[in-house]
Amino acid sequence: MNAVREEVRPFMDAATIPNAISFHGINPLIRNVPIVRLHIWKNDTPKKMVNFYIVPHVRQNMKKNLAKSHSQSCNNDEWDELIDKYIVYLKSIRNYSDHTLNAYTNDLRQFLDYIAKYNVRDFNQVKKVHLRSFLGSLKSSEYKSRSINRKIACIRSYFKFLNAKGYIKRNPTLNLFSLKTERTLPPNLVYKMIEEILNLPDTDTFIGSRDKAILELFYGTGIRLHELSSLRINDIDFGNGVIRVLGKGAKERIVPIGKVAMKSLKVYLSKRNEKLDPFKKEINFVFLNKKGTKLSERSVQYRVDKYLKLVSSSHKTYPHVLRHSFATHLLNEGADLLAVKELLGHANLSTTQIYTHVSSEHLKKIYKQAHPRADNKP
Repeated sequence: MNAVREEVRPFMDAATIPNAISFHGINPLIRNVPIVRLHIWKNDTPKKMVNFYIVPHVRQNMKKNLAKSHSQSCNNDEWDELIDKYIVYLKSIRNYSDHTLNAYTNDLRQFLDYIAKYNVRDFNQVKKVHLRSFLGSLKSSEYKSRSINRKIACIRSYFKFLNAKGYIKRNPTLNLFSLKTERTLPPNLVYKMIEEILNLPDTDTFIGSRDKAILELFYGTGIRLHELSSLRINDIDFGNGVIRVLGKGAKERIVPIGKVAMKSLKVYLSKRNEKLDPFKKEINFVFLNKKGTKLSERSVQYRVDKYLKLVSSSHKTYPHVLRHSFATHLLNEGADLLAVKELLGHANLSTTQIYTHVSSEHLKKIYKQAHPRADNKP
């Protein structure tokens, strides 16, 4: 019997019993009822089940633990409800994208899990010390400054919402500032590489013509991944050579499409119609998979990554590289910054100005190559 007891694992104390009881659905306040069944292990193989029973002094401790657990679960339910209300507000009023909503939800749950260690059971109990401690833990976990700043923006917005709706008396995030970050130059490809990439797909096939149209649209219009994936047939104006794009915050914009990109798109659409089942003619999305259903964003990423890796040695082979290249090449050729801002769908000019740094580097290179006294030679 002693040997058997030594092999029982894991052993539960009074603090962990309530969770096990809740899991197994057994009433812990009834005497002589098994509260949990544990395996007896031998050589990492379960051999036998053992019942553990409630004794009087354990039952008293369990009453306290269950009451505490119930109180915590109630608070957690209330917190979940407030998060849900906040997400609905961002979705319906602020028109945030699903991607941003998922990121904000995860950020908030990460923050709430952290402050739970300090026995914070009400948002009015959140103090600056909790916020600083949370940010410090992110720094210790080697989160990048951009990721931390997004979490800061999320938490600030959330407590501003709670304060405005009267759920909290004070906003603890009023003096919570973002971290300083170095603005890195966006990756872009030289035009020669772009040409090589655009000539890779085999346009005689459905997949190849589709991929060609995707690459041409990314580079020819500068649209985002989500915007391309959600593009519909009735968003294309073939007569005027433009497409209607629904960008961030559900903001609509009109983007011109060049003749080369339009030609590739028409070639693909002819093969797309041949591929469609007669019963699926009503599918309105432009880009479809071989089954005739909407091509997912992940699939678009995979296809673009495949082609970029054949030409570029950089590890940055995502669709946004083509968007960056689109903006950089426009500015290199003398395009107006405000016009590029509108084409990209940026809300603020400061977001577009990052491309001017890339363009400046291009101008410096030309200057050094062309000017006789660029290198300070006598």
